[in-house]
Amino acid sequence: MMTTSRIELIVEGSDDQMSWRPYTFRYKPGDVRRGLPVVAPYQPRLDWQMWFAALGQPDRNPWAQALVYRLLSGQKEVLGLLEPAPFDKPPRFVRIQAYDYTFTQLEQRGRDGTVWQRTFRGTWLGPLSLDLQK
Repeated sequence: MMTTSRIELIVEGSDDQMSWRPYTFRYKPGDVRRGLPVVAPYQPRLDWQMWFAALGQPDRNPWAQALVYRLLSGQKEVLGLLEPAPFDKPPRFVRIQAYDYTFTQLEQRGRDGTVWQRTFRGTWLGPLSLDLQK
């Protein structure tokens, strides 16, 4: 499927639902100051799946809920697919936010170092928690 915009899903965790910290995927946009590495011919499967998930809804991507469960559980195998987690222990809540990403102009990149501009689209999934009491 060819698209004309780039919707990115940003996975975030929180202990209080007030302060959210993002998980960093190695091969997809996140931080607006970080460009993307060249990985050909390697295909980072989780990062690629996140891109396809952004084209649909959570109910069409049940594996995304499984990803959130594994992050909430602190599963080492899943955390190993990401940059170091922003938490010492698993957060109480995880959500997935959707953003439109576009490249910045060279002038802006030279001024402030940003590679991407992003516009918030909305919450894609969550917040979810393993805590039944919230």
